[in-house]
Amino acid sequence: MDWTPPTLWWLAAGLLVAAELFAGGFYLLMLALGCAAGAVAAHLGAALPAQLATASIVGAGTTALWHYRRARAPRSAPPRANRDVNLDIGQTVQVPAWDAQGLARISYRGSAWTAQFGGSGVPAPGPHVIVAVDGNRLVVGPAP
Repeated sequence: MDWTPPTLWWLAAGLLVAAELFAGGFYLLMLALGCAAGAVAAHLGAALPAQLATASIVGAGTTALWHYRRARAPRSAPPRANRDVNLDIGQTVQVPAWDAQGLARISYRGSAWTAQFGGSGVPAPGPHVIVAVDGNRLVVGPAP
């Protein structure tokens, strides 16, 4: 069996995709795109230096673009205040009274919870929104 340059490029791209499945890093897929571009260049009859240049430019370019895109993407909230991690974030609770330390005992989901005021200003009784969960304490802010 004759291993042609396009076959080797496609094999390298497949190996990079398989490695990405085990490693979980998206950057390996960008390098696999570079290998696929090298395979296309080989199919078009480009010489080996042109194939290598094409694969390098596409692989490095897509990797750089992905890195730039991830760096500019907004960061997610920390786990204690991230609604994707804790579905209690954003729920409304009723606070009957606050003590001097800015804590209150509230009823939420059929249980008694300690609520801590996490807003600005002086805490007042009334409706509040859960903004974070700190251990077994709900951090609440004034409802809009």
